[in-house]
Amino acid sequence: MLPDWGYGRVYTVVVVNCTFAENPNADNSGGKLMVYAYYGESPRKYEKFTALEEAPGSYDESKYRPPYKYEYLYCGSSLYGNLSAARMREWMAYHAWFFGASSHFVFHDAGGVSAEVRAVLEPWIGAGRVTLQDIRAQAEYDGYYYNQFLVVNDCLHRHRHAANWTFYFDVDEYIYLPDGNTLESVLRDFSNNTQFTIEQNAMSSVLCLDDSPQGYSRQWGLEKLVFRDSRTRIRRDRKYAIQAKNAYATGVHMSENVIGGTLHKTESRIRYYHYHNTITVHEELCRNLLPASAKNATTWLDKIPFVYDDNMRKLAPTIKEFERKTIGVVGGLQRRRLRS
Repeated sequence: MLPDWGYGRVYTVVVVNCTFAENPNADNSGGKLMVYAYYGESPRKYEKFTALEEAPGSYDESKYRPPYKYEYLYCGSSLYGNLSAARMREWMAYHAWFFGASSHFVFHDAGGVSAEVRAVLEPWIGAGRVTLQDIRAQAEYDGYYYNQFLVVNDCLHRHRHAANWTFYFDVDEYIYLPDGNTLESVLRDFSNNTQFTIEQNAMSSVLCLDDSPQGYSRQWGLEKLVFRDSRTRIRRDRKYAIQAKNAYATGVHMSENVIGGTLHKTESRIRYYHYHNTITVHEELCRNLLPASAKNATTWLDKIPFVYDDNMRKLAPTIKEFERKTIGVVGGLQRRRLRS
């Protein structure tokens, strides 16, 4: 299967699925799965490598059927660039709360995990909530967007039977349940589908309300960025969740290689807030302060209409208290670093 659209890069991604009529390791004696990749029709020139190696006694059939280890797994794309530790802290605290204790997060460091970002993730790694994969060597291979297609497919197959649902979205995006929905009820109603896509609420990265007596630098991004792009009938990128056991390969915005249906009409049940152009901002986010009257009006910026939306802001106190109870108070030095 070819889940990678190429985009003219030197390297592309091919997913090879090996299916056996019966268990090749039924006696649990271990072994290797070898792959032969030929350059052409001639059998003389090929590459040979080990795709999988199982030690004797290591195969556990129970891992491949419910109940799985987690309810929810997050597969993150390549983390690159000069990421803001403050934004990563907020994102991690929010989604650890959102998905609950029976969830796990897999991040892929393509050069974006600085010492400050690692310090944010370490408490969650120590708590068993996060796995951080070092993929910095990907820079040697000219694949699309830091080898994003390779990363999401590696995560899919490495953790295919780890959770009931696997989510794919970025670290400037926050999953949200409107109108009192619960994640359990939403996924129960969607369970007849292998995957569903999620519509976005696009947020301004510069507009804030001029109502912060304690100072904007002390607020989290989701507290102060409260103006949403209100345009309708335009195409926006969607993200998705998938029952990974029914997927052969996957992509960035959805999988095109699944057994079962895909549900797109989901906006009344689940959405995501997208804070584009914020994840690498280390200075103050609020660059345009609006008066209180903007709550009840449409604000135009660069010919785009924005309306007030404080759904995420309302959750901020809950998320901060959850973070404090789960991993403790952020230290003084780290707190000063994270106040952007």
